[in-house]
Amino acid sequence: MENIEELKKNPKTSFLTKEYERLFKEEEEIRKMMKDVDMKELAENELSSVVIQKEAIEKQIQDIILSEKEEEEFPNEIIIEVRAGAGGDEASIFAEDLSLMYEKFAEFNGWSFKKIDESRNSLGGYKEVIFEIRGKDVYKKMRYETGVHRVQRIPATEKSGRIHTSTASVAVLPIRKKSSVEINPSDIEMEFSRSGGAGGQNVNKVETAVRLIHKPTGIAVRCTEERSQLKNREKAMSILQARLEVAHQEEEAKKLSAERKSQIGSGDRSEKIRTYNYLQDRITDHRIKESWHNIENIMAGHMEDIIDKLQNPVEEQN
Repeated sequence: MENIEELKKNPKTSFLTKEYERLFKEEEEIRKMMKDVDMKELAENELSSVVIQKEAIEKQIQDIILSEKEEEEFPNEIIIEVRAGAGGDEASIFAEDLSLMYEKFAEFNGWSFKKIDESRNSLGGYKEVIFEIRGKDVYKKMRYETGVHRVQRIPATEKSGRIHTSTASVAVLPIRKKSSVEINPSDIEMEFSRSGGAGGQNVNKVETAVRLIHKPTGIAVRCTEERSQLKNREKAMSILQARLEVAHQEEEAKKLSAERKSQIGSGDRSEKIRTYNYLQDRITDHRIKESWHNIENIMAGHMEDIIDKLQNPVEEQN
């Protein structure tokens, strides 16, 4: 078995690796015994048992390695950022509608959902909201939500009955245990402030909110929802790491834009991916050219059909 020393360092495989080494030494001793004619039959029986145990441990270790690789590619923790786009107040209301849809979908899947930061407009909609979702297969299912979502409807504030078209952008950031992007601490500028909104006296009197600015790129991250400054700083740093990694991947994708791997798209947050047409009771995903009806039910979190279709799109025709 290769990489024994690395496997020893991994808490998930450490015990199994040591047990494998013990069996390996035991196997060597048994093979020496087999040279003695009188001991050969007994040794062969023992050898068979040891080999079976070794193979079982090898399979366990391989299963753990494959599981870790799967989790690294599709982590079970993501950050979703939703921002109002074109359309003023209606865009902010739509941004909140999308956020509630994702929150309900998370609830239906048994995932944890936690808001990290928010900025509301005068009507109560979201100018911007950032939240964290944790749970099995969360990135695998949610990764194709990145992009521009467009809504066509008559806003509640519209007196003349005119149809408005508004947009909101969504970015899905996977939180990986191993990042391909190194952050130099000297490149980080840190600011502290009081958290806004509900939260009791602690929120109002102590500067727990943290804002990080990555000076080389200008990327800024704010975290306000934790009660301690340290926790907000840790969360903000993980989001910054994820944003930098996604930015790096987007840059690499642009270099290979002529070689897109699937019809789903590049994952670029500027790509228009879906239209929500309330008057026609229809949601259309432009990447796979599929439509669904019963829009109210879908906006209530029942996104299963859309998510499933995006996981298994029909292959592009030649």
